[in-house]
Amino acid sequence: MEYGLWGPLLGALVVGACIGYVVRRAWASQQAARAEGKTKAILGGAEERAKKIVLDAEHKAAGLLAEVRKEERERKTESHELEERLRRREELLDKKLASLGSDEAALRAKGEALEKREGDLKGLLKEAETRLERVGGLSAADARDELFRKVAEDRKADMVQLIQKVEKENRDEVEKKAMEVITIALQRFSRSHVSEVTTTVFPLGDEDIKGKIIGREGRNIRALERATGVEFVIDETPDSVIISSFDPYRREVARLALAKLIKDGRIQPAKIEEKVEEAKQELAKRMQEIGQAAADEVGVFDLPKEIVQLVGRLHFRTSYGQNVLTHSIEMAHLATMMAGELGLNVEVAKKGALLHDIGKALDHEIEGTHVDLGMKILRKYSIDERVIQAMQSHHEDYPYAIPEAYVVTAADVLSAARPGARRGTIEAYIKRLGDLERIALEFPGVKSAYAISAGRELRIFVIPEKVDDFRALELAREIANKVQSELKYPGEIKVNVIREMRAVEYAR
Repeated sequence: MEYGLWGPLLGALVVGACIGYVVRRAWASQQAARAEGKTKAILGGAEERAKKIVLDAEHKAAGLLAEVRKEERERKTESHELEERLRRREELLDKKLASLGSDEAALRAKGEALEKREGDLKGLLKEAETRLERVGGLSAADARDELFRKVAEDRKADMVQLIQKVEKENRDEVEKKAMEVITIALQRFSRSHVSEVTTTVFPLGDEDIKGKIIGREGRNIRALERATGVEFVIDETPDSVIISSFDPYRREVARLALAKLIKDGRIQPAKIEEKVEEAKQELAKRMQEIGQAAADEVGVFDLPKEIVQLVGRLHFRTSYGQNVLTHSIEMAHLATMMAGELGLNVEVAKKGALLHDIGKALDHEIEGTHVDLGMKILRKYSIDERVIQAMQSHHEDYPYAIPEAYVVTAADVLSAARPGARRGTIEAYIKRLGDLERIALEFPGVKSAYAISAGRELRIFVIPEKVDDFRALELAREIANKVQSELKYPGEIKVNVIREMRAVEYAR
């Protein structure tokens, strides 16, 4: 019975397995056919794209080849034209050389004929002189001297009067013409002028910021004054800080650095040094822009960029309270008009006037007068020698080499001497402050020196490796004695020697 049940069951299993195998094989064949179709489609698309890429490459290659052939044809055409021009020029030169040869021969013949005639005339003149000496009893030299003596005696008084009359007329005419040129220049040029001051007011948005600027025990404001060389007056005016210094460049560096510190919000000694350096870099860019604007205003467009930056730096220099850059621009306009009226070289006069004080941009850093420094700077950057000759005589240190030098000098006098242009007292004050700093810097071991508090204090920073505490005391006394012996000043001056030692190390 059991065998009879298992038989049909096994048969059914075998049949089912066969059917499954057949179905699976058919499904596999169908999948293979479908995959093969997809593969053929992909291959067909790839072949089409490859053909398209090849065609595009062939078109581009053909285009490039055509361009190369076109350029080659153009070069051949240009070469042919150049050869043709050279050939024509060579023919013309040959003709000129031949013509010069014939002219030279003709001139040589004429010269020989003239030499022969000159010899004949000398012989005739010698014979005539011999006859005259024999008739008159005097040699030619004696006769000439006697004639001149009689004429001089007879007409001496008339000649003196005539010379005086001519000199007076010429002097009157020259003075009249000079006055006319200067008057025309002054009438055509009108420029406002504001004398420079020694303070800058920095507005504050909040009175509480003053505490941050001062810092704990005043360390922030001391760091600011040490890094910038100016004096910060905090408590005199509400909602503002006064920056005091005779040097406009230092005041501007201090103003920019303070603005950056307030914007950053972190006011501390390390950040102060960083912002002061950023302010100096920013001011260097501004000086380039200011110099370029000044050159454009007067119409000078071919100056090297180094000269342009030095011109911009003159914006931060004063002379007797007059801004040096404003003075130079004013001189350039006046010199342009006067040179034009006199028929001189306008460009030389204009550049000479604009650059006449260029040495003042460096005369605090390098020894020498601003005229000598200016001449060295201009020669270094290959400025036209005529421009240097025009500017070198504006203080009469050098002789007037060209007429434009007189124009530059006259423009300097007109710009500086007009009412309200300069203040003598401020220049004397600034000179005294500069002398204070100069005296301190002459001592060995001094790193920097700043005259602050309107010249009532001389703050000196020394190199700690070279000056110890005991030497700092001696240095303060020596500097005070030298200031007392060499300078004249009202009141008293506090000499403050600062020796600061910093130890810096990094933990990594």
